[in-house]
Amino acid sequence: MSFDSEMQAALETFVAESRDLLQDMEELLLNLEHSDSPADAVNAIFRAAHTIKGSAGLFGIDHIVKFTHTLESLLDQMRDGEIQVSSGLIAVLLPCRDHLMALIDGIAAGRLQDPPELAEHGAELQHALQQFMDGKAGANAHVAEHQPDIQPIAGAQAAVDSGNWYLSLRFGPDCLRNGMDPLSFIRYLSTVGDVVHLSTIITAVPELPQMDAETCYLGFEIVLKSAATKEAIESVFEFVRDDSTIRIIAPNSRVDEYIEIIKGLSEDHEMLGEILVKSGVLTRHELESCLQKQSRQREQSHGGQKNPHIGEILVREELIQAPLVDAALHKQQQVKEQKARERQSIRVDAERLDKLIDLVGELVIAGAGANLRASKLHDESMTEATSEVMRLVEEVRDSALQLRMVPIGTTFSRFQRVVRDVSLELGKDIVLDITGGETEVDKSVVEKIGDPLMHLVRNSMDHGIEPVAVREARGKPAQGTLKLHAYHESGSIVIEVSDDGGGLNKDKILARAIERGLIERDTVLSEKEIFELIFEPGFSTAEQVSSLSGRGVGMDVVKKNVQSLRGVIEIDSEMGVGTTMRLRLPLTLAIIDGFLVEVGESAFVVPLDHVIECLELPQDGLQQDYMDLRGEVLPYIRLRQLFDIQMPLPRRQNVVVVGYGGEKAGLVVDRLMGEFQTVIKPLGRLFQHVQGIGGSTILGSGQVALILSVAAMLQHSKKQEQQFLQSSPAALPLIREN
Repeated sequence: MSFDSEMQAALETFVAESRDLLQDMEELLLNLEHSDSPADAVNAIFRAAHTIKGSAGLFGIDHIVKFTHTLESLLDQMRDGEIQVSSGLIAVLLPCRDHLMALIDGIAAGRLQDPPELAEHGAELQHALQQFMDGKAGANAHVAEHQPDIQPIAGAQAAVDSGNWYLSLRFGPDCLRNGMDPLSFIRYLSTVGDVVHLSTIITAVPELPQMDAETCYLGFEIVLKSAATKEAIESVFEFVRDDSTIRIIAPNSRVDEYIEIIKGLSEDHEMLGEILVKSGVLTRHELESCLQKQSRQREQSHGGQKNPHIGEILVREELIQAPLVDAALHKQQQVKEQKARERQSIRVDAERLDKLIDLVGELVIAGAGANLRASKLHDESMTEATSEVMRLVEEVRDSALQLRMVPIGTTFSRFQRVVRDVSLELGKDIVLDITGGETEVDKSVVEKIGDPLMHLVRNSMDHGIEPVAVREARGKPAQGTLKLHAYHESGSIVIEVSDDGGGLNKDKILARAIERGLIERDTVLSEKEIFELIFEPGFSTAEQVSSLSGRGVGMDVVKKNVQSLRGVIEIDSEMGVGTTMRLRLPLTLAIIDGFLVEVGESAFVVPLDHVIECLELPQDGLQQDYMDLRGEVLPYIRLRQLFDIQMPLPRRQNVVVVGYGGEKAGLVVDRLMGEFQTVIKPLGRLFQHVQGIGGSTILGSGQVALILSVAAMLQHSKKQEQQFLQSSPAALPLIREN
């Protein structure tokens, strides 16, 4: 099969949409057993499979259509309640989802035919699905063999007003010839409820000479007390409904219940009849019968007559009550409005967004240059004009960055499958708790954080959470809990990976570090410094190597990847209680608001989200490395010394107070230049090892300014503070007071 450029673009869209649907399908399947509304979840899974099947059919991808058709058939039986949700069923459906993903990946790679190895696996999965579908026959209800209490009653209205179902049955004339006994159906009806009253209708019985012994002339009016659905009641007459007239009227007491069901339906059907069928108000057979009547009336109607609506026919035939039609019409309008809103969204290629951000960045730099030149010329009108341009550029920047923001929950959700599979492999009972999934972060950050999170999640499951026997011996619940939590804090996104396991053993970590020669035996380390040893290359406390961990590879990679994103990783742990790995990452890697400062002739940019306040350096601070900031010890970081800037000291110096992750420090600088829109440019490979620098930017003058990494600066300040306290014990009382 060959595709022109338009068809190829459509095929790429099909692949992208199918991957999104399969990702949603996996999440729904993992939560299906514990879902509060399993019917909605099954409907959503069915829609995903149905969409993939339909789209694959448009391209003639028959092997996907064939496999998805079997999956769709089973899901349809699940929707009808013929197959119940179970762990065994989900264990089959998840590999089916994986198989579909493999087929879609094959399409993306240009393989439009089913590879033999995948075809064999697909056949095995189809066989497993078919076994579940064939197993439904064993669940048939037992037919009770008792004669119902028969009493006459007058009319349907009294029946439905009393909270009962009303059935009007007119068996076809060939019913007896076809081997069907009307009385047996009434007996079977007693298995779904209690037959309260029954009237036999004999108006069609002819005079004795004209009577045919093999012809059925009987009809019945039945009042049924039952909690069954309308579809379940109609299914009693499945073998005779094609040549019989069967009318089932629901109790008036259930009208409000049905209206609530209609309101709660998922918004996936625009047709009135489908809404009524999905709610259980109308059966599929009744809908098809009414559609046929509608079609006949439309053909018989003349040009001046109005075509009959399906709702009018349903009410006229007394199949449903008018309030139910009104509720379905209201739901139909909601679905149409929702579909209209969805059609307003478009799928944009990520590369185009990246190109847009690059162009906005260049626009920011060019605007800053124009603004600088206007200031030097002292042209007020030009300065005002460039300021307005910069304001608009800032709005464009914010809008462009917002386009790249995606919820972190998309990344979190795929760990449901990881936790399920790994916990089975380890023989542990572990549940994943996700919070803060709606927290948004730049797409580029999401793409690069997946692997570090995978390492942390697997490490927590393998090393952190204890086996069931150990947990029970310690008085803990047998089921361990792994938590993924995300939130915004000071212009950063914080991602926490927590477990309620055994916690980190400081003594064991320290002993292994000494054994491996990472530290000297008499070295004194704080708790935080001991925990950070696990990020050293090749470090591991595992007693044996497993398929998951133990080789000392992984945690050092996690730290490098997080640092490459200008982030930091922190550890909180308590023996016997659990461990929390906390990742602090920037919201975006493209453009930020910065605060421009100068030291000598060098320019530096501090991320504005981390700037707390600015103040003049006290005279006594010239000879000290800390100051008293309203009763709080504030250590200094002198950029002049840190970057070895050999320039004369100015008459006045300033302190920029910065904070990150609960820590504070003061950056000593020469001049404060104010806020500055900062386009982040990565450093070359030659400078990637430089500590304390998160990138560079270009000023309006063309000068290059370094972007400071506040997190790295604070780590440097912490070490200075420890050295200071060791050399100046007199400062300890001041610290203890705070």
